[in-house]
Amino acid sequence: MPNESLTAQLVPHLCLLATLRSTGNVTRTAEILGVPQPTVSRRLAALGQALGAPLTVPDGRGVRLTRAAELLADAAERALPVVDAGVRLVREEIEPASGRVVLGFLHLLGRSLVPELLRTYREQAPSARFSLVQGSLRDMVDRLVSGELDLALLAPVVEDERLETVVLDRQPIHLSVPAGHRLAARRSVRVAELADEPFVLLEPGYGLRRITDDLCAAAGFTPKVAFEGQESDTVRGLVGAGLGVALLPRFEPGSPAGVAEVPLHPPVHRTIGMAWRAGEPLSPAVQAFRDHVLGRTD
Repeated sequence: MPNESLTAQLVPHLCLLATLRSTGNVTRTAEILGVPQPTVSRRLAALGQALGAPLTVPDGRGVRLTRAAELLADAAERALPVVDAGVRLVREEIEPASGRVVLGFLHLLGRSLVPELLRTYREQAPSARFSLVQGSLRDMVDRLVSGELDLALLAPVVEDERLETVVLDRQPIHLSVPAGHRLAARRSVRVAELADEPFVLLEPGYGLRRITDDLCAAAGFTPKVAFEGQESDTVRGLVGAGLGVALLPRFEPGSPAGVAEVPLHPPVHRTIGMAWRAGEPLSPAVQAFRDHVLGRTD
C-alpha cells in the first residue's frame, strides 16, 4: 500500500493507539473514546492488517502494544497536541465574540466610517479581533473573490455575480476647487463646465476615478489629467495647493483649508456598500460583524 494511502488510513485512529497504550485495555479504551468495544477491536485488526504487523499482544487481562504500535503511539502523542492547538485556534478564530475578521476597505472610508463601525462593534464584543486591509476598489474586489478578505466596504457598490452586496449609504459627490477658483463661490456647477480644467485624479482602479471618468464622458469630454494619486486626502491637498480640480465626496465636517466644495448639478451620489463572497458560509465571527454593520442601516 502506498505510504500516502496508509497514512490517510492511520491518521483518524492515532487517538485510539495513544489511548490504548495508556489504558492497556480494549474495553476501557472504547469507553473513553465513546465507541463500542467490538469497534475498537475491528479497527485494531484492520490497522494491523494494513501495516502488515499486529498492533497488540495479550498481557494478563489486558493487552500491550507491539513494537510497531509503540512507534505509532509515540508519533500520535507528538501529533495530537499539535492538532489540539489547531482546534483551539480554529475555535478562537470563529468564536463570535472573539474571532478574527479580515476587513477590506477603500482609503477614504478609513477616515470615519470604519473607525465608527469598529468602535460600536467593540462595545458589544470587546475581544473581537480585526485584520484591516486598504486598497483600491479593484484591489478589494480581487482580494474578496480570492478569499483573502472576509468582508469589504466598497464605493461604489459593484455588480458582480461572485459577490453578495448590500448598500449601506449614499454619499454626495462635490466639485473640489482651490479656494480662489472661478467656480469656488458658485451654488452649483455642471460637469460640462469643467472640460478645460486640469484634474487631480485617483489612479485607474479606484471607484472615484471610475465615477469621474464616467461623469466626464457623459458630459462629452475626457478629463485633462494634471496629477494622479492613490489617496483622496492627497488629491484634496493638491487641489488646495491650486494644482487642479477634483470630484470627491463631501468632506466632513466641512471643507478643508484652501479648498472650496461646490455641489454638482444635477446632484451626483456614490453608493457605499458591504460585500462578501456569494454562496459561501460566513464564520460566526464574520457573520456577527456583518450583521452589526447591516443593522445600523435598518
